[in-house]
Amino acid sequence: MPVEFHLGSILNAAIYAVLGVFILVLSFIIMDKITPYDLWAEIVEKQNLALAILAGLMALGTAIIIAAAVH
Repeated sequence: MPVEFHLGSILNAAIYAVLGVFILVLSFIIMDKITPYDLWAEIVEKQNLALAILAGLMALGTAIIIAAAVH
């Protein structure tokens, strides 16, 4: 059974994937700006595991919302 590829569908998926990643990165940057401390330095330099888990869960939640909106 031959499999048909539609170029428009592949292009739409690529555009939405790039747009979703861009929005995810932008939301992480905004989250970093509104917190009273440097998020990256706190996670990497001070090894704040609780903040790393919180940032990961916030990114995951944002990704789920973006995926639902794009889908």
